[in-house]
Order: sequence, then structure tokens, then C-alpha cells
Amino acid sequence: MTTDPVAPSPVDAPPPTPPAGAPDLPSAPPETASVTAPATAPEATPEATPLAAAPADEVPVEPPARGPRRPRPVLLLVSGLVLGTVAGGGVGYAIQANRPPTPLPPVQVALPAYPAGALDPAVAAAAAPSPLAVDGDLRKLLLTAPSGSTAWGDYPDTPSWITAGELAEHEGKTAAVFKQLNTRGFRRAVEIDWKQGDLKVRVSLIQYTADRAAEASARTLGRTLEPFAPEANGGYEVDSRASYWAETTETFYGADAVAQRGTVVMEVKVFGTRPVSPEVVKDLAKRQWERLV
Repeated sequence: MTTDPVAPSPVDAPPPTPPAGAPDLPSAPPETASVTAPATAPEATPEATPLAAAPADEVPVEPPARGPRRPRPVLLLVSGLVLGTVAGGGVGYAIQANRPPTPLPPVQVALPAYPAGALDPAVAAAAAPSPLAVDGDLRKLLLTAPSGSTAWGDYPDTPSWITAGELAEHEGKTAAVFKQLNTRGFRRAVEIDWKQGDLKVRVSLIQYTADRAAEASARTLGRTLEPFAPEANGGYEVDSRASYWAETTETFYGADAVAQRGTVVMEVKVFGTRPVSPEVVKDLAKRQWERLV
């Protein structure tokens, strides 16, 4: 909207003044407006109202421009720390790089020296572990099958070496026996089996390591045994009731003898279809014991 003055329109101008001496003329009737004013004036918009009400010579004043923002103290502190760290590290590295290297002591040092002394053979022998009570080829210590006997299935009918797994298969709890043998100092074992009449015989020698000789002694404990020889460290036992073979309905009567000498355990087992005579197992156990001593 302009602020220049607007010239009056001919309608709003005053009538001209007649010259002096001119006759008076009848005045014309007033003209009626050819345009009828609207019944209601249009409402002014909110934006136009303050501008229309403002004086012509008043100019809107703009708000003053905001000054430059000052840096915050936290930002200044962080920037100072970063720049100080970088500058200090650079200066320290430059100083250290210009210094001469420091010589290090040698890595190898002199070995300790011990005075020479004489070795006493008696003292060394006493400190050494005692030799095994039974050593060598265990197969030569086993009984041999009697004449007239036959092989018992797939079991060895001559003195033969057997593994811990084969030895564990003779027991009912194979996995538990196998673990027990390998965790308690099992060293080696030999075995012979034969069949004679209605009897089946198994003789075995089981040896443990020298430091686990107590395990060999443990196999003879916890049972009520009858002695088969005065000097034997063990005894024998005869079953009065029948038992079942594993995974079958076939029954058998059993008798067994056990003894221990040093790190070796001897076991003699006899199976029959009727109760085994104690004299049979006693004779086998005594002859096997005599081969060990």
C-alpha cells in the first residue's frame, strides 16, 4: 500500500464559484448516486485491518539482528583437552626419539654351579623304587591245559596276552570294569581257558604298575574266602546256588580262587552244570600259586 497523497475525485470537489455580475442560475437538483452502496460492507481480513489502521507516515520496524553466539565453556574445555593431549604426545615422542638408545643387559646369564660330590651306591639303591616282585613274561607262569581238554569257544586254550577290554568282557558290567582297570594302574594280563567234561576253567594273571600295588591287594579284600595254601595271600569260594550266563537262560554253578603276590593277582574260575567240588578249585589254585613263588 502506497503512502502518497491521493488527489480528490471530481465528485468530491466543491462546485465552482460564479463570476461577479453573473445572473443567478437555478441550482440543479442533487444527483442521486447511480450506484447503490451494498447493504453490508465486506469484512476486512485480519491482515488488512492493522495496515489500514496504521498511519501513512509510520513504517514497520524490523527486530534488531541477533549478535554472534559465544562459544560454550564445555566445548572450550573439551577442545583444550584434545589439543593438549595431541600436542603433549607429539612433543614427548619428538623428545624421546632424539635421545640415544639405552643398552639392555644380556639375556643369557651364567648357569648356577654345584659342587661335585661322590655318589653313595647304597643310598641311591635305597632311594630307588623297589623292583617288581614278578616280572618278565607272564605267559610262562600260567598253568597249561591238561591232556584231554578242548578249547572253550573262542577263548585262548594256550597262555596268551589279553587286553583290558577283553578282560572286562568277562564281567557283567563291562564298561565299569574297563574304566576301573584303566584308572587304577592296570599294566598287563595273560589268560588261558579250556573245557574238560562238564567243567569250564579260566586262569588269568593280572599285573598292576609298581605304584599301584594296593589295587592288586584290593581284589582279594571284601570276600569270605577259605585258604587253599598256608602261605597264600588269598583263598577260594564255592557257590551253592546257580547263576545265569549273560543274555541267556542257561544256568551254571561257579567256584573261584584269588590270591595276590606283589603287583600280580592270580584268578582261577571254574564253571559247571552242577555244584563244583571244592577240591577241584583248591588244586588248581594251589598249583598256580606255586608257579608264582
